[in-house]
Amino acid sequence: MSAALHPDSWQYRELNKRAPSLATLADTLIELAEAGHPIVAGTADLQHSNGLVGFARRFPERFTQFGISEQNMVSAAAGMATTGVMPYVATFASFLALLCCEQIRMDVAYCAQPVRLIGHHTGISLGFYGTSHHATEDIAIMRSIADLTVVSTADGPQFAAALRASVKHPQPIYFRISRGHDPVVYAKDAPFEFGKAVVHGIGNDITLIACGMAVHSAKLAMEALNGKGHSVGLIDMHTIKPLDREAVMAAARKSRIILTVEEHNILGGLGGAVAEVLAEEGGGARLVRHGIKDEYSLIAPPTHLYRHYKLDAAGVESVAQSLLA
Repeated sequence: MSAALHPDSWQYRELNKRAPSLATLADTLIELAEAGHPIVAGTADLQHSNGLVGFARRFPERFTQFGISEQNMVSAAAGMATTGVMPYVATFASFLALLCCEQIRMDVAYCAQPVRLIGHHTGISLGFYGTSHHATEDIAIMRSIADLTVVSTADGPQFAAALRASVKHPQPIYFRISRGHDPVVYAKDAPFEFGKAVVHGIGNDITLIACGMAVHSAKLAMEALNGKGHSVGLIDMHTIKPLDREAVMAAARKSRIILTVEEHNILGGLGGAVAEVLAEEGGGARLVRHGIKDEYSLIAPPTHLYRHYKLDAAGVESVAQSLLA
């Protein structure tokens, strides 16, 4: 195990200054472990990227540093779960969902082990690291695996709430989180329920259905469009599997248009999941999927990429405005 950064060191302070919600994972797991839950944690050489250094310092006997060996980490976590502990393992989402797909399918989901898989730095948030580190296929891959719950939280407080709820969740979970720079959408005591979307309103003209970092952008876009006289709603579909079908159909009954917004390929992601519900239930609303248009994402700073792919607030507003016109 690598030595953890001391909270008083300049490296630790600078790291958390750049990534203000970096400590969410460790702080919440510490809270759960101290409450008596059999939490163990592990990572693949990324304890400074996901903040698990805090958990490692508090519970060194419960933390495993697997090194650059993601597939082994997932299989080992499944084995640990058979002993009665509840493993939370974290690494870059691109490695976890793509590289470890077989281990997640066979060792975790097929064996019904309560492993919590945390894929961080999702979508295009790793910017200059490039295609090998961008995770724009992980929702499609993970939601196709049977008996695996798939969650994409909007911010630190919602992620913490989801972690607290996970200790009573019977199935393995894939958590999709960003990079710690997420603008806050929810209060620290906001409720969270797997499979139950957060409805910020359903619009007569258009309802945005978003997940992950796109929730904040969609919320700002909704507020701007409503300020211009439109009737726009927003649904935070934090649980992509199982999807809240009732929330989707409520929007389909009231809205003329449903616009899904996601930091992911539009094929197989949130938009695809919503499309399946509308096709099966016969929803009358027009569906438009907004995200990465089935391409390998470009390489640039995350802020520039969000602007290029119209995933920032101005971009989402412009896409919705064009549909309303």
